[in-house]
Amino acid sequence: MITPFYKSDDRAFTIVHGDCFDVLPQFDFKFDMIFADPPYFLSNGGISYQAGKIVCVDKGDWDKGGTPESIMEYNRKWLTLCRDKLKENGTIWISGTHHNIFSIANLLTELGYKILNVITWAKTNPPPNISCRFFTFSTEFIVWARKHPKVPHKYNYELMKAINEGKQMTDVWRLPAIGRWEKSCGKHPTQKPLALLTRIILASTDEHDWILDPFAGSSTTGIAANLCNRRFLGIEQASEFASLSKARRLEINNKAIRSSYINRLRDLSFASPTGCVKEPVAEYGKDLHF
Repeated sequence: MITPFYKSDDRAFTIVHGDCFDVLPQFDFKFDMIFADPPYFLSNGGISYQAGKIVCVDKGDWDKGGTPESIMEYNRKWLTLCRDKLKENGTIWISGTHHNIFSIANLLTELGYKILNVITWAKTNPPPNISCRFFTFSTEFIVWARKHPKVPHKYNYELMKAINEGKQMTDVWRLPAIGRWEKSCGKHPTQKPLALLTRIILASTDEHDWILDPFAGSSTTGIAANLCNRRFLGIEQASEFASLSKARRLEINNKAIRSSYINRLRDLSFASPTGCVKEPVAEYGKDLHF
C-alpha cells in the first residue's frame, strides 16, 4: 500500500516520497500524460554562472554520471515503467540537453513509442558562457512521444494556435527560464518554469486529466496541472524536495497568490479565449486510490 507524502484537500495533487523504480510497479492506474525531467548526469565538478556569481554545477548524488551503459539501462528502465502507466492514447514529454536527449530518443523508438515532436526551448534569458570558448548554451530540448504508433493522441491544436496570435505553434518555444516569483518556497537545482509546463499541459491534455511526473522535484508539473484544472501524481525520492512540493501546493491555496500566478501566466500568452487557465474545481480527484 502506497502512503502519500502529501495529498491536497481536493485530491488533485499527490506527492509520493520514494524512488520511481520502486513506486511505479506498485499500482495499475493509467495516466493521460507524463512529464519527465530525468537526471542529465552532469554533476561532474564543472562550473557555471548564476545570479552574477560563478557556481558549481553539481546538483546532487542523483545527478552523478556512470558509464554510458549504466546510464542507458537507467533510462530504459524508467521509460519502460512509464509506458506501462500511460493510457492507450497517452503521451510523454521528456526534457533534456544534448548530453542525454539523443539516447533517450533512441530508447523511445526501441520501446515502441512514436516520437511526435522535438521541442527546442530557446531561453530568452540564458546565463552567459564564462569560458568564452564556445557558443552560449541557451536551449534545452523536450521530446514529445505517444505510447503507440497507430493510436491517435490528444493535441489541442486550436488552443495552441489561439495563444500564438492565430498562427500554427512551431516546435521552437521562446520562453524565459525560471523567474524569482517561482522560488518563493525555495528552489530545486533543476526547476523548470511554470510557463513551460503550462504550455505542455494545455497542448496535450483536457481538463480533469491525470498527469504523472516520476522525477517530480519541486513539482512544477503539479502546480501547472492544478492551475489548469488537471490532476497530478508526483514521485520524488528526496524528502527535502517532497516538502518543497507540498509547500508550493499549499501556497496556491491562497487566492491572492493563485490569482497572481494565473495572471503572470496569462501575461505570457497562456490564456485561451475560453480561459483554460482558471480557478480549479474542488473535489474531483477521487480516481487515484492512495
